[in-house]
Amino acid sequence: MPEVAVKKGEPVDRALKRLKSKMDAEGIMEEVRRLRAFETPAQRLKRKAKANAKRGKVKFRFNPNLGAAPAPAQAAAPAEAAAA
Repeated sequence: MPEVAVKKGEPVDRALKRLKSKMDAEGIMEEVRRLRAFETPAQRLKRKAKANAKRGKVKFRFNPNLGAAPAPAQAAAPAEAAAA
């Protein structure tokens, strides 16, 4: 459970906002909402697909070469012929 220390003279609403942002970053509220009611198998598949897509976007964002197509083998052949 995330904790927030309220600094001296800090408004409570500011500390509450920090707490909410920490809980959102950890996914606590999303999990509570999800567990509140029964989730059908179709809903579970949709949720997992959405999470995988998000994870893929983040992975691609931080490593753009991951999704790039490999260079064709023919491009390397003329360079070797020029060196010979």
